[in-house]
Amino acid sequence: MAFPSRANILSALETLVIGTAGGLLFLWANLPGGLISGAMVAVGIAALAGRPLAVPAQITQSVLVLLGISLGSLASRQLIQHISAYPLTIGLLALATFCSTFGSSLYLQRVHAWDRTSAFLAASPGALSQITVLAAERGADVPAIAVVQTMRVIILTAALPLMLALTGIAPSSPPAAAAATASPLELLELTAAAVAVSLLLRLMKFPASWMFGAMIASSLLHGMGYVEGGLPSWVRGAALVGIGALIGTRFARMKTKTLLGHVNAGLGSFAIAIAISAIFVAIIVLTTHVRIADIIVAFAPGAMDAMLALALTLHIDPIFVGAHHLSRFVFVTIATPGIVHLFGRPQEDVDD
Repeated sequence: MAFPSRANILSALETLVIGTAGGLLFLWANLPGGLISGAMVAVGIAALAGRPLAVPAQITQSVLVLLGISLGSLASRQLIQHISAYPLTIGLLALATFCSTFGSSLYLQRVHAWDRTSAFLAASPGALSQITVLAAERGADVPAIAVVQTMRVIILTAALPLMLALTGIAPSSPPAAAAATASPLELLELTAAAVAVSLLLRLMKFPASWMFGAMIASSLLHGMGYVEGGLPSWVRGAALVGIGALIGTRFARMKTKTLLGHVNAGLGSFAIAIAISAIFVAIIVLTTHVRIADIIVAFAPGAMDAMLALALTLHIDPIFVGAHHLSRFVFVTIATPGIVHLFGRPQEDVDD
């Protein structure tokens, strides 16, 4: 591995310092999800102001492993009992994803005169890397798609904690397991198992392998009683700041003019997606016994790592949320290329 340049090191340090300052400010203001949303907002503003902010791959992987360990430490037999409801809710999630994607896509085409391919790719929730690659291959409007996708993640990450807290839906206190800290030997076991399973999943090309590998390893160790407690609170806090900073760096290569040119499209398509998702959330609330906070975060059309980080900071069932966001990632990854081939068309065809 090549040693990072001095410029890259300074850029990473600046990003983490700004993210930490923003997270601590939001935490001091007692805002829900303050560490992740504060870091995201602070880094996003600095990036739009022209600062060359970035989070290196090594730090990103470490943050995802820490996040996965923390999520897995919340696993309990009580949470596992909800698995019986998964087939119904995952099936409805697939339908909700299909409806919200086509609804938002239709809005972008009719109201903002987008071509079909760009509109559909912008409306597809999650799997941003795959969407970007597909957009470039199909000649779609990549900057516009990036704006709409990024705005959706930013709005959800900032607004969802506030909404859940103001309505009293989110749990008011963390479970006992989340508050306890594992012993040094247990922490070593957790780290070793998390890295080993993550590397195995990475070899299998499993999506979000670093986070899900660590989460699986931590869940098994906690579920079988080999480990009690989780990471120290300051380490969990550092992971949340890291995820928030990582989301904020999405603005680093985005020009302010491009953002302002597509902000209305981003807000409108987001509103359509949320309205359609809310219908399915209401159906699940009326037909199952799953907590409404778990359902809302599981169905939120945001990035998988960001929504799982919110599950951690809001004390929401990480197994339920993780299973549903992973399922949607698979839906989008498998279905999107075929649907674009059937219903979309390259950008150059539109211009002819």
